[in-house]
Amino acid sequence: FTAGAVPRLPQSTPVCPSPQQAPCPGCPRPRPCPAVVAPAPVGAPLRARFCSRRGDAALGDASAALETESASGKDPLEAAGDNAEALDAQAGSVDEENGRQLGEIELQCGICTKWFTADTFGIDTTSCLPFMTNYSFHCNVCHHSGNTYFLRKQANLKEMCLSALANLTWQSRTQDEHPKTMFSKDKDIIPFIDKYWECMTTRQRPGKMTWPNNIVKTMCKERDVFLVKEHPDPGSKDPEEDYPKFGLLDQDLANIGPAYDNQKQNNAVSTSGNLNGKCFNRAGGIAAGGSGKGRGAKRKQQDGGTTGTAKKTRSDPLFSAQRLPPHGYPLEHPFNKDGYRYILAEPDPHAPDPEKLELDCWAGKPIPGDLYRACLYERVLLALHDRAPQLKISDDRLTVIGEKGYSMVRASHGVRKGAWYFEISMDEMPPDTAARLGWSQPLGNLQAPLGYDKFSYSWRSKKGTKFHQSIGKHYSSGYGQGDVLGFYISLPEDTETAKSLPDTYKDKALIKFKSYLYFEEKDFVDKAEKSLKQAPGSQIIFFKNGASQGVAFKDIFEGVYFPAISLYKGCTVSINFGPYFKYPPRDITYRPMSDMGWGAVVEHTLADVLYHVETEVDGRRSPPWEP
Repeated sequence: FTAGAVPRLPQSTPVCPSPQQAPCPGCPRPRPCPAVVAPAPVGAPLRARFCSRRGDAALGDASAALETESASGKDPLEAAGDNAEALDAQAGSVDEENGRQLGEIELQCGICTKWFTADTFGIDTTSCLPFMTNYSFHCNVCHHSGNTYFLRKQANLKEMCLSALANLTWQSRTQDEHPKTMFSKDKDIIPFIDKYWECMTTRQRPGKMTWPNNIVKTMCKERDVFLVKEHPDPGSKDPEEDYPKFGLLDQDLANIGPAYDNQKQNNAVSTSGNLNGKCFNRAGGIAAGGSGKGRGAKRKQQDGGTTGTAKKTRSDPLFSAQRLPPHGYPLEHPFNKDGYRYILAEPDPHAPDPEKLELDCWAGKPIPGDLYRACLYERVLLALHDRAPQLKISDDRLTVIGEKGYSMVRASHGVRKGAWYFEISMDEMPPDTAARLGWSQPLGNLQAPLGYDKFSYSWRSKKGTKFHQSIGKHYSSGYGQGDVLGFYISLPEDTETAKSLPDTYKDKALIKFKSYLYFEEKDFVDKAEKSLKQAPGSQIIFFKNGASQGVAFKDIFEGVYFPAISLYKGCTVSINFGPYFKYPPRDITYRPMSDMGWGAVVEHTLADVLYHVETEVDGRRSPPWEP
């Protein structure tokens, strides 16, 4: 088996170069060995480029050739490239990106989502089975260390049943003249699981034989995955003792794999929904009581549940039942109140040791915050958590209805420098209702009207009064139902806040609420008030139906400002963050608030990277930067 002995095969036929489809010498496979299972990634072992069994001999030849070329004075890297090309010619195409080898022990990379056979990287497969899903795998190109990472996880009964039925289905397809799709519980499924228990899960084999009954219950319950046939058809020759029989609802075995795809889809969102949609998400965190006042409201109210009847889902690593709803935020979540703020967290794939998340050593222990990061959505919307619980937010998170006394909601993204603009439409404004609209810093009181404290600035519907620190001053005429209002803010570029990156929250405590993790941050309001300082050159301007009402505030306090809405009683308003506005300002330069979506992602990513570079990891700290 020497370089150039076998011509390069077409890309559409990635099979073993053995003639007449005979197995490779020493290869027990009853069918041709796959020459490749995926394009050989840069830096992958040479054996990843050809049949793992015949390739070992060629690998030795390649190593010897490298030594010979090096001894003759040829650059070893050039020699390696020459031999790699020769090996490619022997083994066939390495460009079959979507090639699958069903029936082999395949692993899907959790980052690039490509499939590889386990022996491609020399992984020990003595405790593995085809069609297994209880693992975490990163190929050597994607993993931060440059090495492959493989970790088996404990499988639940649903995963074990799925793997067993997939293997039984594949065996029947390849060995039986008339392949079966349904298999007997007693004759097929239970014996298979009993034989391969250690290969199917890291869980210890139970001492009592109670698991067969639990397996039947699992498959009968999971009708979205398994088919159940309890009795033979009338006139069938199948004996009654072979039943019940079970099969896979989806017979495409290529769809079976770990939950990587589902995990990525959790963050995918629906972009449907018009600006003024009135379908309100009562399961979206609207509190049952919802009348807590001020910062002294009891924190236990956040656990009071919701008025909705949203179906609770179970954590399922296979089908990822804990899904994020449209617009990427859990339906049940803690509210910012009582001096605490909560930031949704997600695993940080760029942490120095992200595989720590897969270990069981964190059971009962605080999870290090540096393994997680703030979860951001790239669209600017009304925040579900950063609001008073009594306010009702629409499903598209662009419309809000007030209830009872003044209460406030902030947007999901804020700005720290530059000129920004957004619009608000007054949809419904019955008598005895009112609104105060404008800008607020994160510490602005949610159970009070906008402009109540030092952290917010507002424009009131009644008489057009402007408010800051609860002091009202005449500004313009009032506004009401049908009006479209514009809100402009300009913040200088040279302030300390403008030059700072956002907080990573990685030094904050992580708490678990309804199967999701959140960073918990304490509000130090008094300290923040004392440290406030003016930002010279800053200003806020309000617009009514395209007409500027003049400068409302100037030299405002330095900080991060969020679009904010506070409503009194049943007033309904809709917000438009851009980029297209009904009355775009023509005499000023600005950016729509919608641009801050991806801008915040970039800022937080940079902040996370700097945190990892500067923070001590396992007793090692990066050296200080020197110009």
